[in-house]
This record gives sequence, C-alpha cells and structure tokens, in this order.
Amino acid sequence: MSSFRQTIDIGINLMHRSFGSDREEVVQAAIEAGVSPMIITGTSVRSSEAAAEYARRYPGKLYATAGVHPHDAKSCGERTLQSLRKLAAGDEVLAIGECGLDYNRDFSPRDAQLEWFAKQVELAEELEMPLFLHERDAHEDFARIIRRMKPAGLPAVVHCFTGTEAELRAYLDMDLHIGITGWICDERRGKHLRELVRLIPPDRLMIETDAPFLTPRDLVPKPKDGRNEPIHLPHIARAVAECTGRSAELVMEQTTETAKAFFKL
Repeated sequence: MSSFRQTIDIGINLMHRSFGSDREEVVQAAIEAGVSPMIITGTSVRSSEAAAEYARRYPGKLYATAGVHPHDAKSCGERTLQSLRKLAAGDEVLAIGECGLDYNRDFSPRDAQLEWFAKQVELAEELEMPLFLHERDAHEDFARIIRRMKPAGLPAVVHCFTGTEAELRAYLDMDLHIGITGWICDERRGKHLRELVRLIPPDRLMIETDAPFLTPRDLVPKPKDGRNEPIHLPHIARAVAECTGRSAELVMEQTTETAKAFFKL
C-alpha cells in the first residue's frame, strides 16, 4: 500500500445496483486505503439526486456531480435543468455532468444528445461550475460544442479518456483536463493509452476507477464478481507511474492536487 495519505477518485458510480448490498463497506474500505474524497457520478436527474443524498452522509469524504449522461438525454424535459440547478446548490455537488455525446451506442437520438449537452454546458457557465464530460465516438461534434460554448477558464474534464493521440492533443489544446481509468491496465484495448498518458501534463491529469465498471484486467487476485471498486485506484496510479517514469506516490500526489484545484476542494 502506498504511503501517500490521500488519493482522489474523481468518478465512481456508487449508486449502481451492484453496490446495493455493501455500499457502506465499499466506501469504508476505500477511505481506509487512502482513497478519499470520492466523487459519485450523476448520470440522470434521479441518479444525481441519489448521489447527492448519499454524499451528504459522508461530509468531506464523498461528493457528487449533477447531470444527464447522453444515454439518458431522451428522457430530459422541461424540469430537467430546474432539477439540476437545485441539486447544484448543495455543497456536496461539485460539477455539472456527466454530460456529453455518445455515438457508440446511440441510446438517445443524436439531436437530443446535442441539445442536452449544450444546455448543460450553458448551465455550468451560469453556475460557474466545472464540467464532467463524456465523449465516445463523437469527437467532432463534441469538440465543436466545447469550442463554441465553453467559456475560457471554465474547468472541464474529459472523463474516462480512451481516444486517439489526435483527440488527446485537441482536448489539451482546448484547455481540458483528462481522466484516466483502469482502461490503461488493459493490454488489449488500453495499450495506446500507455503511450498517450505521457503527453498529459501533471496539472491536467486526474485518475478515476469508474467503479463498478472498467475493472483493471491485470488485478491480482481478480475480484470474484468482476466488480471494480474505488479501493483499486492506487493500482491505476501505479500503471500511470509505470508509463510515465514517475513514482506511484508522485502520481497520486499530483493527481490529487490537480483534482483539488479543479473541484475547489
């Protein structure tokens, strides 16, 4: 276990049903391992409300985001922004999102995705809050909206980045932060990330588990149920360290300081 006292997980799906029977134990184990604070990702109005409510039980240890994932854009309506605005007023809510575009699965029509992504960027500008962003197979439209709508100086992070070098360079040029997950531990799909992570300046890099998803493939022993947990964040830090030639302690320290500055913690 690392000697570094704190590592921030910027994205966990703690309200996912797979944590239904042992959520408190998962949180406590992560805190005891030095993974704290943790930021619960809101992906719909309902999940954002649940995330904020649960985060209030662990002041200073858990926080939340408030937003609508592109998969759920089709369910947005006239009360959506009002609900997100109300949630964002809580001290436990640190960012607007997860919002963005996902053309890989197209669970919501693309016109709805574009509309509600733009509206959430506007909301973040109105509230002067960071953006927690999702982009998959939609780089051109995503970049167009960010370039056109995101004010200079408004913090925004592309969470769970898995894209190309050209996309990474474009996001860095647009002054975006980058979130790296256990995808970097996958020798099949994440091999390119092991090269690309070297290009991310330390003050733009943050780490996350995206638990219960994206369990690092090289974990030993492997979780019996395959579920990822925030306690595995130091493992991701070690992978980043191996790729960048830094120590794991330095990676954890730098990503934590970057996250503190980004989320104003």
